[in-house]
Amino acid sequence: MRVVLTGGGTGGHIYPALAVGRELKIRFTDCELLYIGTRKGLESSIVPQHGIPFESIDITGFRRSLSWENVRTVMRFWQGVQRSKALLRKFKPDAVVGTGGYVCGPVVYAASRLGIPTLIHEQNVVPGLTNKFLSRFVDAVAVSFRESVPYFSQCRSVEHAGNPCATAVIGADRNRGFASLGLAPDTPFVLAVGGSRGAKALNEAMIGIVPSLTKLPGVHFVFVTGERFHEETLSKINRLSTVAENRVHVLPYVHNMPEVLAAASLVVSRAGASSIAEITSLGVPSILVPSPNVTNNHQEPNARSLADAGAGELILERDLSGESLFATVSAIMNDPVRRESMASAARELGMPGAAQTIGEHLTRVMRKR
Repeated sequence: MRVVLTGGGTGGHIYPALAVGRELKIRFTDCELLYIGTRKGLESSIVPQHGIPFESIDITGFRRSLSWENVRTVMRFWQGVQRSKALLRKFKPDAVVGTGGYVCGPVVYAASRLGIPTLIHEQNVVPGLTNKFLSRFVDAVAVSFRESVPYFSQCRSVEHAGNPCATAVIGADRNRGFASLGLAPDTPFVLAVGGSRGAKALNEAMIGIVPSLTKLPGVHFVFVTGERFHEETLSKINRLSTVAENRVHVLPYVHNMPEVLAAASLVVSRAGASSIAEITSLGVPSILVPSPNVTNNHQEPNARSLADAGAGELILERDLSGESLFATVSAIMNDPVRRESMASAARELGMPGAAQTIGEHLTRVMRKR
């Protein structure tokens, strides 16, 4: 059993692919994996750390405005297809799984032209350009959100499977999450995180709520700032309030995020697809601040999906301030019934068996071929 994984540029495409790979290794003990990405994407450093052989192609994404660079991108696409065909012929995979990002385009298209069973996974409510293009050629599509299904009408086999990152956090030990923060078990705390690199807007809002923390006695706050913002954020917070010394934990990065997330009473987060998968899988109430700086504004529909279900609150970045954030946080933390209702709604949306569902979907595709 041999499978090629492809997808890249950001962790939102890479980690779902790795989660599918883990599931396939469990499902097929003789499974061999190959990952095809780009040298410039994060996948070139992340994938080898997981012990998966890595090959690269040269490809760039399309600009969304008229540009001669798009002509060069088309040329790189066809060169990428030829390079992908050579890699696929050499590896001889039984299937190819793509999780989005522009590198996915030539690899999955090449596989479809060679008659290799193909499946793509879409993480966001609104699909990216690459997956919409590929849906005309692949054997199957798996989506994270039910709202995405109509976008893939050109594919005969579309399944609402969830995001495989949800599977990766199941079993996270919340007690270890508390211990890693130096907190007693069941200490109520709000986790605020802007992604692995941090988010300046969220950090500024975090700083803005510190003077009001005396209004929420007993509640701790864990601010994960990102490495580049850590010193500045910590310095500003320490100057604002002595409360911060006891109840605000300012960290550059959290290496055991699933455990910390499982322990949190409430999370303030961006609305990336993988983050939402983890939040719902663990059933954590959330305040979501979608990034306005992502392609096609795809985080906002992700966040609205949770807000409409009662699992989270949505604050647009243009409306974000220390005052608006604290008002929303305090309203939720002071209302245990509402918080439990949000947690229950999140769990209903969560799909912890997503990786297994995608594995079963891929197995059916291969059997049909």
